[in-house]
Amino acid sequence: MSEFLAWTRPRRLTAGRLALIVILCALATALIAIVTSLITIDRSADERWHLAIFDPRDAFRSGTIEYDMLWVARMPRILAAVIVGAGLAGAGVSFQAVLRNPLAEPFTLGISSGAALAAVIAIHFGAGGGAIDLAAVAGAALSVLFVWRLGRVGASLPPATLLLAGVTLAMFCAAGSMLVQYTSDFRDVPIILHWMMGSLDDVGYGDLELAGPAIAVGLVVLLALARDLNALAAGDEAAASVGVAAGRVQTIAFATSSLLVGAAIAIAGPIGFVGLIVPHALRAVVGPDHRVLLPASMLCGGAMLVVCDAVARYAVLPDHLAVGIITALLGGPFFLFILTRAKRSAALWGGP
Repeated sequence: MSEFLAWTRPRRLTAGRLALIVILCALATALIAIVTSLITIDRSADERWHLAIFDPRDAFRSGTIEYDMLWVARMPRILAAVIVGAGLAGAGVSFQAVLRNPLAEPFTLGISSGAALAAVIAIHFGAGGGAIDLAAVAGAALSVLFVWRLGRVGASLPPATLLLAGVTLAMFCAAGSMLVQYTSDFRDVPIILHWMMGSLDDVGYGDLELAGPAIAVGLVVLLALARDLNALAAGDEAAASVGVAAGRVQTIAFATSSLLVGAAIAIAGPIGFVGLIVPHALRAVVGPDHRVLLPASMLCGGAMLVVCDAVARYAVLPDHLAVGIITALLGGPFFLFILTRAKRSAALWGGP
C-alpha cells in the first residue's frame, strides 16, 4: 500500500491550473486534428508519392474533391480517432485507480478479448457492420459480468483477483478467436484479420452515432468520479476514512470503463497501448490528481490516436497500415522506456 501511495499522492490543484491544462490539451488536440485532416497525397512527375497540404478553402466548396475528401472520408475517421482515443485513455486512468496498479489498462481485464471474440463469431456467421458492432459491445458486457462476478469478494473488488480473472478470460477468448478464424470460410479470414488488427478504415458517421453517445456518457461519469478515484487510488481504508464508499465507486468505475472499452472496440476494433501509455506519461507531467489527469488523458488520448492513424495512412505509400499496428509499434518501446526509467529511479513503485 505504501508503495502505491507515493505514486498516487496528488499535488495541490487550483482552478486556474486545471483550466490551463485542459485548455492546452484541447488546443493541441484540435490543432493535430486540423493539420492531419488537410494532408493529402500527390504523385510527382517522377511517379513518386509525396505528402502535401491542400488549400482549406477548397474544403468548404461543395462539389470539389477536397470537400468530399474532408467531410466524407476524413472527418468521420478523425472524429472516431478522437472519440476512441478519449474512451481508451479515460478507461485506462480509471482501471489504474480501481486496481491500484500503474500497469493496468483496458485490455488487462480481458474486456477487449471478449469483445473481439464476439465480433469474430458475428463475422463467422456473416453478420454485417452494425451487427458486428453490437456483438462487440455485447461481448464486452458479458466479459465485464464474468470478471466482476468472479473477482468480487463481498462488497469490494480486490485488484489481484480481478487481474487474475481478466488474464484468464483474455487467454480463453484469444484461443476462441483463433479457433473461429481457423474454422471460418477463406473469404471471412481477411475480414477477421483486418478487424482484429484495429482499424479506422471503414468508419462512417453511422458508427459514431451508434457508439459515440455511449462513450460520451461514460467519460462524463468518470469525470464525476474523479475526486473519489483520488481516494480510491490510496486504498479502501484511506477511501473509507474520507467518506468514500470504496465498493460502490469501484463498481461504477469498473462498469463505466468497461462500457467505454466495448464501445471503442465496436468502432475501431481492438487497439492497444492508448489506455496504458497516455495516462502513464501524463501522470509524470500533470501529476496523479484524477481531477486533472482524467480530462487531460481523454484529450491527449484522442490526439495520440489521430497521429497514429495519420502515420498508418502515410507510412507505406501508396498502401496503408491498420492503426492498431502503429500503436503497438510505437507504444511498446515507449512504455518499456518509461518503465525502465521509472524502475531505475524507483518513482513508479514509490521507492524506499
